[in-house]
Amino acid sequence: MFKNNLKKSYLNIAKSDQGGILLLTALILLLLGVYFFVEIETEEHLDISSTEILLGQRQIVSLQQAEIERRKPKLYPFNPNFITDYKSYTLGMPTEAYDKLKAFREKDKWINSVSDFQRVTGVSDVWLDSISPYFKFPEWVTNPKPKFSKNSNYIDFNKERPYAQKIDLNTATPEQLQKVSGIGEALSQRIVNYRGKLGGFTSDVQLGEVYGLSSQVVERTKNLFTVKTPKHIDKININTATASDLSTIPGIGFEMAKKIWEFVKLREGIAALSELEKIDGISANKIKRFQLYLSVE
Repeated sequence: MFKNNLKKSYLNIAKSDQGGILLLTALILLLLGVYFFVEIETEEHLDISSTEILLGQRQIVSLQQAEIERRKPKLYPFNPNFITDYKSYTLGMPTEAYDKLKAFREKDKWINSVSDFQRVTGVSDVWLDSISPYFKFPEWVTNPKPKFSKNSNYIDFNKERPYAQKIDLNTATPEQLQKVSGIGEALSQRIVNYRGKLGGFTSDVQLGEVYGLSSQVVERTKNLFTVKTPKHIDKININTATASDLSTIPGIGFEMAKKIWEFVKLREGIAALSELEKIDGISANKIKRFQLYLSVE
C-alpha cells in the first residue's frame, strides 16, 4: 500500500509541468544536434598572410638591413701596401693572407695592381671583388706619364749614368728629382725635406727611408743621382749602446730599439750586424741603412 502511493506521487506530474519538461527536452536535443552536426567557423583575428602584414614585414627587414649597413665601418679609398693588422681585421681579411702581405712588404717590395695583391696574399675572388674597388694606387702607377716630350731628349731610367754625369743628391732640387718617373711634386719635396732633417745624405741607401718611395723608384733615382758630398756620421757601437741610443737612429723606433738591445744583451754582444736579421721586422735592406750608424766595435 505504501509502495503504490510512493510510485503514484512521483509519476503524477501536472499537465502544465509536462509541457515545460517536453520543451526543455526538445531544446537540449536541438543543441546537441547543432553541436555534433553543424560546423561552426571560427573567425581569425589576425591574417598573417594578408597584404598589409607582408608589406609590414618587408619594411621591418629593410630597416634592419639599413641599420646593419649603417653600423658597418665606412670604407674609403686606401693603398693596400699600407694595410695594418687592425685594418685587415676590419676588412675581414684572412690572417694568413695578411701575414703573406706583411712578409712581402718587409722585403721592401710593393704591390702595384689588384692582380699583384691576389698573387701575393692568395685571397679569394669573392673577398677581392668586394674590397678591391677601394684600392688606390699612386697615380704614377695607375696612370704613368713620360717625363719627356717630343722635343726633349729621351731619358733611359733603366740605364745607369756614369758617376761624373750623376747629380749630387745633397744638392738636387725638387725640379731635378721630378725627372725620375714615379717622383712628382710631393715625393720630390719629401726627399728634400728628409735630406734637411738628416743634415744631408751619407749614402744612396738612405733614399729607402723616404716614406712612399718604392724600391723601383729608388733604383731609377740612383741611375741619375748619387751622394757625392756625404755627411759624416759618428757610428754607435751596438754592443755598448743603450736602447735610447739606438732609438735616435733614423728608421729605428723605441720598440725596435728595445728589441735590438735585448737581442744583443742576450748574446753578450754580436760579431756582425747581419745577425740582426734574426729579429722579426728587420730585413737585409734595413741592415744596410743601419750600417751607416752602427758598428760592432
